[in-house]
Amino acid sequence: MRLKEENAYKNEVEKENGGRVRLKEECRCKGEVEKENERVTSQRLYSTMVSGAYQQKLVVGYALTSKKVKSFLQPKLEGLARNKGILFVAIDLHRPLSDQGPFDIVLHKLTGKEWRLILEDYGQRHPEVTVLDPPDAIQHVYNRQSMLQDVADLNLSDCYGKVGVPRQLVIKNDPLSIPDAVTRAGLTLPLVAKPLVVDGSAKSHELSLAYDQLSLSMLEPPLVLQEFVNHGGVLFKVFIVGETIKVVRRFSLPDVSKRELLNNAGVFQFPRVSTAAASADDADLDPGIAELPPRPLLEKLARELRRRLGLHLFNIDMIREHGTRDRFYVIDINYFPGYGKMPGYEHIFTDFLLGLVQSKQKRCPANNS
Repeated sequence: MRLKEENAYKNEVEKENGGRVRLKEECRCKGEVEKENERVTSQRLYSTMVSGAYQQKLVVGYALTSKKVKSFLQPKLEGLARNKGILFVAIDLHRPLSDQGPFDIVLHKLTGKEWRLILEDYGQRHPEVTVLDPPDAIQHVYNRQSMLQDVADLNLSDCYGKVGVPRQLVIKNDPLSIPDAVTRAGLTLPLVAKPLVVDGSAKSHELSLAYDQLSLSMLEPPLVLQEFVNHGGVLFKVFIVGETIKVVRRFSLPDVSKRELLNNAGVFQFPRVSTAAASADDADLDPGIAELPPRPLLEKLARELRRRLGLHLFNIDMIREHGTRDRFYVIDINYFPGYGKMPGYEHIFTDFLLGLVQSKQKRCPANNS
């Protein structure tokens, strides 16, 4: 009898997973799709029999770029997830989302208006499903003009320190107007230039450092100009997963002395900084530079930003002004960052997913009957 149930369940799962899954930017070959189907089917059949019925699993549908799948869905994460009863299932972008699943959670990091509309419609049709995270909230941090506004409005200051944002200016067009705009805004050189929109591309994470007024017209709008704050060449990457916080040190741009500012001119371009390869956790640093921000300050900042941004998954790039102990600046916020580079992310993320569903079940017990 149990063998019949297993065969019937296997047939049902294989039918449900037919034609899985290709992302828009690439077409997988037939063999890769079949391999993905086999993997998902075997994960489903991994469920143990409890009282003659399969143990219920937490099903997470994911819509991620191939690069994100590779960095995030590592074998260690998937193995731990299986042991905890969590199943990751790829969403097929060529099929209606409502025809797939059922899902408990939809995890995504795709851009574009079409995808946002699909998710918004799905959320209205399936309020029982948790979408990580709401498209409108994500869009807010994809624009560097609005990204840091909530930090500025927060104006966080307590006995552990003060958190603000560097003074900044948005330039949407006409590079020749930049020098005059900077003068009117009263910004102090050097200035960090960043693309206005964060679209997931490597280019959107590149930055330039402008040393003199005349060179500002060499920049390419739309962009954001931020006053450069000396910070000892180290930034703190604060990973946030729900209510959990994990902080790592990363090497950043070096300090700029007054002498260097006088003797240098032009715009210097930098590739993406603060990557995992630039880890400063094991470096021999000045204690005043290496000291992590106070935990109570980070917890308060993360709690307030979770509430204001409406996000569960993001990180904060944070610096301490060189020569101070308690003056901090948030210089960037990233949605669904590279958690694969965060120590112990497998346990943190799986516990977060389980806690998220359990919390929802407690609020809506009728859904479980």
